[in-house]
Order: sequence, then C-alpha cells, then structure tokens
Amino acid sequence: MTAYLITNVSVLGAAPTDLLIRDGVVAETGVGLTASDAVVVDGTGLVALPGLVDLHTHLREPGREDAETVATGSRAAALGGFTAVCAMANTSPVADTAGVVEQVWRLGREAGLVDVQPIGAVTVGLAGERLAELGAMADSAARVRIFSDDGHCVADPRLMRRALEYVKAFDGIVAQHAEEPRLTEGAQMHEGEISTRLGLTGWPAVAEEAIIARDVLLAEHVGSRLHICHVSTAGSVGVLRQAKARGVQVTAEVTPHHLLLTDEKAVTYDPVYKVNPPLRTAADVAALRTALAEGVVDIVATDHAPHSVEDKECEWAYARPGMLGLETALSITLDVLGPRWDLIAERMSRTPARIAGLTEHGHDPAPGAPANLTLVDPAARRVVEPTELASRSRNTPYARMTLPGRIVATFLRGEATVLDGKAVK
Repeated sequence: MTAYLITNVSVLGAAPTDLLIRDGVVAETGVGLTASDAVVVDGTGLVALPGLVDLHTHLREPGREDAETVATGSRAAALGGFTAVCAMANTSPVADTAGVVEQVWRLGREAGLVDVQPIGAVTVGLAGERLAELGAMADSAARVRIFSDDGHCVADPRLMRRALEYVKAFDGIVAQHAEEPRLTEGAQMHEGEISTRLGLTGWPAVAEEAIIARDVLLAEHVGSRLHICHVSTAGSVGVLRQAKARGVQVTAEVTPHHLLLTDEKAVTYDPVYKVNPPLRTAADVAALRTALAEGVVDIVATDHAPHSVEDKECEWAYARPGMLGLETALSITLDVLGPRWDLIAERMSRTPARIAGLTEHGHDPAPGAPANLTLVDPAARRVVEPTELASRSRNTPYARMTLPGRIVATFLRGEATVLDGKAVK
C-alpha cells in the first residue's frame, strides 16, 4: 500500500500541519514530518476534511446503465470529495431483495473508488403495498440499515408504522420521500405564483409537510428512527423543529439545489430544472439555509439523479425529474455556508456517516483515524462544464456556472482515488 505525506495542509481550517498516511490510517500529524517511502502531496493552501458521505445517491445500476453505472457514479463521487455513498433502491430490478443489494454492494467494491452502501426498498417493487425483505437485506453481505422507497412515498400509514417497527430490531432507519400522492397528481412544479402564471399544475408545499407531520408522530409512537429525504419547504422545517424539541428520533437532509435554486428557474421551461420535490420559493431557500446552519436539518445529501438525454432533453411535461449533484455538492455548500469547515464536515461527513452507521467514515484527520479524507482548494473557482463531468449523464443545473472550491485529492482507506483533481483509476 502506498504511503502519502501531505505537507503544509490545514485540517478543518486550523494552522498548517503535515499528515502521514500509512496502512490505511492517518499514522502521524505534525510540522516537518518526513518519510522517505511516501509520495509527497503539497497541501499548501488546501483544507483537509473527513471524506464526504452522501446519504442519497442514484447510481441507476442495475437496469439503467445508459444513465449511470456504479463505476461511473463512484468516479463522480470521488471527484466530488466523497468516500462513501448510499445508493437508492429505485433500480430495475428494484433493490428489494438481498440478492439485488448484494449485487450493488459488490459492484461498488469492484469499482473501489468509494464505499457504496445500498439502501433497500421499504416495499416490494416500490409499490407501497407490502413490506420488502427488510430482515434479509439487513442480514446480507451488504448489511443494509437504511430503507427507502425514494421516488415514491410510503403513503399508507399502517405500512409505514410496520416498517418503523420492523427496523427497530437491527437499529435500522426508514428514509421517507415525503409526498402525499393525492395532492401532487399531475404536478409539474412548485404550486405558487409562478406555476399559476405558467399554467403548470402545482406541487403544494403541504403535500410534503403533511407526510412529515404524520411520520414524526408515527416514529414518536413507535420509538423508531426516521429520516426525511430532500426537505424543501419552510413549513417542513417548522415541523422538524417541533419534533426535535420533543425528542423524536428524526433526522433530515437538504439537497444542494434546494439551497441555491428557486422556482423562478421554471420560467425557462428548461427541464434540467425539473426535480422532485420541486424547486421552491426564495423564502423556502432562506429557511432551509438557516435550518441547515442550526442543525434542524442535519445534513446535505445530493439526490444525485442522472438521466439519459432522451429522458431529460424533451418537453417539460415529459421530462424525468432529477439533477446531477455529486461533483458540485461541496462547492454549493461552501457557497451557502461559507468557509465554516467544521460545520461543513459535520453536515457532509460526520453526521451522515453516523446516521448510516458507516463507522469507518466521518472521522477528522487525526492520528489513528481511518484515512478517508478529501483535500479542497478553497481559493479556486471552477466553471462547471457538463462534458467534463465523470457522470454518464449531463443533466446538471449548474452548467457554465462559476462555483467556489476545487477538490484536489480524495483518499479512501489511505489509497488515493483522486490526485491533482483527476481520478486515479
């Protein structure tokens, strides 16, 4: 295994120091370190963070390899500074059995760029009618601990209660796509002034908020862990704030695009801005930013959703919802939060690793810690060029935008997956 000596790097914004990485761990820190057998990486001007962890990634394999594969998505993740991603279950076939989650897990190990942790479906085929093989997936080689029908809401309250009760046996968590389907039928964008002006069917904020309110009550009643995917409204923040004050075991995520973009983007009718839940108002964005800083919303998760050209470059009504996110997430978060490195590490590494039970991840670079880390150049500015992205798809809403920060290197268990901004393999 290659040893690396990272010189003159700032750990979480602190004074510059050296990091010696050997045998998969941070072996030593201090000023003026030497190691004749180590590859030297000049960390001058760089900030070292614990490797980023994404709780919400769509890798599309098996079934939609035209949009993404575990290998291409893993490369995009590593280039974005991630060392672990949780792969959503809405593949084809759906990841609702031990066999499918193990397939995804093994593909991740073969790619070797990030740890790919599969998320299992809550219900068979994401149909919302009967529970999937939760116990079998938990006992599989993939050791699934998060279950979600993301893309579909577990709308039946009895089924949601049963799922919450079931996962308690192995300290699992149900991640809910909060959308009351009877309130969003035919919805094309956020319900509000702009949807009315454009003549597009609206997706009301209350459709999200009502499910979150119901599910925190169920989680409180059962005493189980609940996670809310891609929170998008100020009202949802209010519900979460109250639930946490009561001690409910609920966590929540916000996506980079819901922290930056608003429903005004829909006036272009460019389907790259079509996403579920939809882009909301400037007031919602402001509330989400405050909630993230305060910890009412626990983490940033990308909801990286690659789509083929045929599924995205078409009329708005027929386009699939979703945006790329892995390679730009840290830049957007840095833009929103500023260089508050400890807070960024908490929201993008430590807390998501803790929620997912990924014990090797989320550790600050320190002697004895697993060497899962990323080096970022905070002074750099990058122009997002879709053709230069590692993802197999090109549906980024940030095309040709100038964003702060650049991932210079990423290390997974002491092995470089990215050096000088380029994937090693």
